[in-house]
Amino acid sequence: MAKIKKRHTREEQKKLSELASQELEALRARIDELEDDQVKQFTKFEELPLTKGTLKGLKESSYVTMTDIQRDTIHLALKGHDLLGAAKTGSGKTLAFLIPVIEKLIHENWNEFDGVGALIISPTRELAMQIYEVLLKIGKYSSFSAGLVIGGKDYSFEKDRIGKMNILIGTPGRLLQHMDQSATLNLDNLQMLVLDEADRILDLGFKKTLDDIVCNLPPERQTLLFSATQTKSVQDLARLSLVSPKYVNTSSDATTTPESLEQSYVVIRLQDKLDILWSFIKSHLDSKILVFVSSSKQVHFIYETFRKLQPGISLMKLHGRQKQKARLETTVKFTESRNCCLFATDIVARGLDFPAIDWVVQLDCPEDVATYIHRVGRSARAGRAGKSMLMLTPSEEDAFVKRMDARKIQPKKLNIRNSKKKSIRDQIQSLCFKSPELKYLGQKAFISYCKSVYIQKDKEVFNLKELPLDEFAKSLGLPGTPKLKLPVGDAELEKQKQRKNTSRQLKLLAKATDDGELEAKKVRTKYDKMFERTNQGVLSEHYLKLNADMESDRDEEDEFMSIKRQDHDLGAEPDLDAPTSKRAIKKALSKKLSSKDRGTGTKMKFDDEGVAHPIYELEDEDDFHKLGPAEQQKAQFVAQEKKSMELADVEDKDVAKRKRQEKKIRRKELERLAEESESESESEADLDADLDADLEESDSDDERPAKKPRWFENKPHARPEPEQPRVIEYEQPETMEDLEALTERLIRGD
Repeated sequence: MAKIKKRHTREEQKKLSELASQELEALRARIDELEDDQVKQFTKFEELPLTKGTLKGLKESSYVTMTDIQRDTIHLALKGHDLLGAAKTGSGKTLAFLIPVIEKLIHENWNEFDGVGALIISPTRELAMQIYEVLLKIGKYSSFSAGLVIGGKDYSFEKDRIGKMNILIGTPGRLLQHMDQSATLNLDNLQMLVLDEADRILDLGFKKTLDDIVCNLPPERQTLLFSATQTKSVQDLARLSLVSPKYVNTSSDATTTPESLEQSYVVIRLQDKLDILWSFIKSHLDSKILVFVSSSKQVHFIYETFRKLQPGISLMKLHGRQKQKARLETTVKFTESRNCCLFATDIVARGLDFPAIDWVVQLDCPEDVATYIHRVGRSARAGRAGKSMLMLTPSEEDAFVKRMDARKIQPKKLNIRNSKKKSIRDQIQSLCFKSPELKYLGQKAFISYCKSVYIQKDKEVFNLKELPLDEFAKSLGLPGTPKLKLPVGDAELEKQKQRKNTSRQLKLLAKATDDGELEAKKVRTKYDKMFERTNQGVLSEHYLKLNADMESDRDEEDEFMSIKRQDHDLGAEPDLDAPTSKRAIKKALSKKLSSKDRGTGTKMKFDDEGVAHPIYELEDEDDFHKLGPAEQQKAQFVAQEKKSMELADVEDKDVAKRKRQEKKIRRKELERLAEESESESESEADLDADLDADLEESDSDDERPAKKPRWFENKPHARPEPEQPRVIEYEQPETMEDLEALTERLIRGD
């Protein structure tokens, strides 16, 4: 029986494999017969020649109708062409390359022993995770293994499992690290390479990293490049990695942004941005808001400041310097929330699909129109309604609006009503005064914003010299304008970008010694890192001088106390000898007696140099003569003081009179209470006497209970009764015997 069952199972498997191969051959024939004109009439995924598992996964994930980019690119990718696709944000580019990836591996009969068959590269971790989640949904009926490799995760955990993956999704830095260090990673059989948001990958400074990755891949592969905007760098990359590519662009010049998006912009001063942002949030507490700023330091400062001011809506932050766990938690929380506000950098601007965002607010001007398109594309996705607002300074308005007009983007200009404006400048200044940490964040936010303006290439829009930096520093609650240390030259800027995006593991490998051993890492606290940064000059000069003085004090161990300021006269040393006579001691301890020697107090006023003067010394002579002759002023002053003293004397007499009356009333009340207590004691004494008489007359033989002492008997002030003298009666002795008997009685005490 067991053998028959086993033979039957093999037969079934053989039949299933034959049916699967027949289905795949039929699908290949349909793919080859597809024409562009025929595909343009398709509207649903089921009309495409896809496998049953993929169609089932798409249907269960609620993907039924195709978008333009999906309809125009999937059939070309299924035929094996290289693609360079461009479409407006929110148009469904993720499915446009995930469906061909799955179908490619199915047609190649890929299994776990064949290694990595598809490599998908994303610019940010959040976008990579989103692609991975969509792949799990639509590919759950496939037998492929998929892996996600991004920074911030456990490298050793990924290293042990990366060789068993069929589809690999990751960011450039972590992928290159695995290619250099993971021996199990084999890309020799790679069938398909996908670059999502290719222009953003290059803008973030990953050009060298991407070149290294592409050089290690086999040339016989299919390559797909997708982006919402096409730049010269993307075209250069396409020439290097694509072979006879097909160009697909579904975003015409008139539809670079979603049609359901309502766009607007306002022109405000730089120092008023936080006030306008606060007023906007307070008036849209029932909305889901995404606020873009230019740097992570600004995100941190605005988030901490608004969190302390409590606008009445849930606040979140997301930027590239956060830990991976915090970034993932914030992404999930913002996705699930309805009424909230997220402060973020351009790390969120590309590809991420947050549902139902009502407003996209750009607090800082984007670096170019392409970045503007990506930012506003977070709202009004997949045909939903959405709104956006861009804040421009007067120096940015003309040039940037002209560049948007060239791309046929015409947002409506808004004017903010004065009744809607709410200023929080005083509150921010108070918070920075109370919290040195918040003040430090404000200094870093100021410097990072200035650097972000300085490094922009479009100098017609971004001109640091035209910005009111002093007023901007005050709006951040800072007592002064921090010092700026800006990089010089494009080469220095490029080095900073490369240092920022280089993997930490690759940095350690670069620092390896000749023996192959890594240098020992020095443990540094956050304060060490703070003072090692190039912009540590934001701290005030007197604070740095104070630290230098403290260091010099440590070197002088023998000196107990040293005077650092010698520009003032300490005067003669006071006499510290204690008084010896009783009169001197009494005088020293009495405020009244000691004040007689000092005389009346003199009101003093300090000048600009810190020297005390009587008030009349600092008055102007002309102003003094305008008030009249000195004798007349003296008489007026004496008369005024005399009048005030008379009024004060009347008040003092009234107070003393009331105190005497209250004291008299209180004394009479005490006397009345004493009389009432005496009368009560007499009545109680009479009552006790009557009770004693009644008890003596009673004939009962019962033992009387012991009487409790009366209230007046235990009083300590009660006088004791005089003791009665003891009297002994005896008869006059007549004889000697009578005298001896009397003596004996007296001795016994009878």
